[in-house]
Parts: sequence; structure tokens; C-alpha cells
Amino acid sequence: MEDLTIGMIGLDTSHAIAFTRLLNDSDETYHIKGAKVETAFPGGTEDFELSRSRVGGFTSELRDSFGVSIADTMETVADKSDAILLESVDGRVHLEQLRKIISYKKPIFIDKPFCLSTEDAQEMIRLSELYETPIMSTSALRFSEGLTSVLDNQTRGKIIGADCFGPMELQEQQPGFFWYGIHAVEMLFTILGEGSDRVVTVKNDDHDLLTGVWKDGRIGTVRGNRKGNFQFGAVVHFEGGSEFVSIHSKQKPYYASLLEQIMLFFENGVSRIPLSETKEIIRFIEAANESRDSGKSVLI
Repeated sequence: MEDLTIGMIGLDTSHAIAFTRLLNDSDETYHIKGAKVETAFPGGTEDFELSRSRVGGFTSELRDSFGVSIADTMETVADKSDAILLESVDGRVHLEQLRKIISYKKPIFIDKPFCLSTEDAQEMIRLSELYETPIMSTSALRFSEGLTSVLDNQTRGKIIGADCFGPMELQEQQPGFFWYGIHAVEMLFTILGEGSDRVVTVKNDDHDLLTGVWKDGRIGTVRGNRKGNFQFGAVVHFEGGSEFVSIHSKQKPYYASLLEQIMLFFENGVSRIPLSETKEIIRFIEAANESRDSGKSVLI
């Protein structure tokens, strides 16, 4: 079977390099066989410094170090590829980018954040259904071995709650939890699943603390910090006890675990995460951000 030809859109993130190295470099320890990034479109957002300042360097690295052909348009990438990694770091542009490539009917992975509003999420899902083109979006932390190994434990009964934590740098263009807080929110939904009902957020200059209540009565929290602690983790509460999750405890990088799941998605067209859950995560973050501003509990 021939390798899948992967196209990449949005070279303004380190994820573009990480994914390409795992796919294209056969000497990489966690090299993933069966696909290669062949064509890419740089993209970039002029009013977002973290995009504007990085897109040139990452584009050069993909071309010079990995032999990736740089295209002038997104449509060229879609036309030449079997599947697409939409990596643009700015969630504001994902809907417009999707509109330009969805008609090519290639499976598309959309890196986090899926988008920045429930309205955009609904439209992106509608386009996927209209063009019968599968899409998938998630944070890499969802498939980290540190988390999946705890969730695979069947000996402690049902999950009754969770407390997640991680760094939460803020960016004006990707408000509140949409920038880095989304990683810990994705962990929370990986543990508790769909069914959130309401959320309230407490914040100060150094921390955010989000408390979500699920419709079945379970409670989950997300602590985001801006004090230099860059560790991600969680405590999963089972009926029979609680277990600590260290995202960084396993040797295998979580990018590799995520990319393995993306490749399965590219092969069979089935998202590893229901789009209904992806949409709920976006609404949950919207509500958490509303609560950041108002201090009040917000319904999902």
C-alpha cells in the first residue's frame, strides 16, 4: 500500500514541525509509517504576533529540512493531497480555511482550537455534513499515554469527577481558555465525556479556576496557572479511589500518540472524538470565558 500524501495548511505553529518530523523522518524514535507531508501552504495571521513572527522560519524548515513543497494556495494543497492537517495556530481563521478546502472531500484534521465560537463550530460541522467530508479536532493531551493508561483501568468503578491543571498563558486574539487553557479542558472532557450543564470561573492575575457541573451531578475542575509551572496533569476520581495523572510521565511524546489517532482517522474517515463533543467543548469554553468576565455561573 502506498503512503498517504499529506497536505499541511498553516505553518505558524511548532506542531507543523513536530508532525512532519514524526511522519517524514524515518530515523525519528517514534516515526509513524504510512504517510508523508508532501505539500504545505504557509498561511499566517498578520495581527497575531505569535503567528506572524513564526511562519517564515517554520516554512523554511519544512522546505529545507524535510523536502516539503510550498504551495501558493490552500486549494493547491487540497488538490494534491490524500488528507489534510489544518494546523493554523489562529482559531479565528479555521472556518474560512475550511470553506476553501472542504469541497475537495479529503479528510481534515483541525488542530486546536477547533474555532472560537459555537456559531463557527456549528457551521464547520454543517459543511462537513454537506460535503460528506470527515473532520476531526482535538488537543494532543487527549491521547497522552499518561491519561489513557489511567482511564483504561477498569478496577476502580465509575468515574465520579476530575480535577485537571496546566499552564494558561493568555492571548488577546484567542481569548481566555481558548489559547492554552483548552488543553486542560480537553483532558476534562476526555475523562468525563459530554453532558456539561453549567460552569463558573474564578480568576486573578496568576490563576484561573473553572468549575463545571455535569447534568448527572458530576463535577470537574480546571486550574490554569500563569506562575511558571508548565506541568499538565489531573486527578481522576473513581468510585473506588482517586488516581493521579502525569501527562509527562511516559517516554512517548503525546504528539506521537495523537498523530497515530489522526492516521487512523485518515484511513477510515471516523473521527476519534464525536463532533458533538467538539462543539460542546467550544461552548463550554465560551461559557467559561463569559464567567471569567461576569463572575457568575453560566449555562452551557
